[in-house]
Amino acid sequence: MALIAAALVAVLLIVFLIQNTRSTEISFLWMTTNTPLAVALLIAAVGSVLLTLIIGTARITQLRRLVRKDRN
Repeated sequence: MALIAAALVAVLLIVFLIQNTRSTEISFLWMTTNTPLAVALLIAAVGSVLLTLIIGTARITQLRRLVRKDRN
């Protein structure tokens, strides 16, 4: 079942990339580049997932330390 879901997500991702090939200008601080819209959106999505994982991991670690401290 998971393999079918992963294949479906991969097909949807390919369709998304094919439909969003128009180039767009991205500016961040002093850097400017032209990149396909789909690539820019995927980079933003991956970046936000990584940021969420980092912040979530830090918070869980903080809470575990607090629980250990309260047990002692």
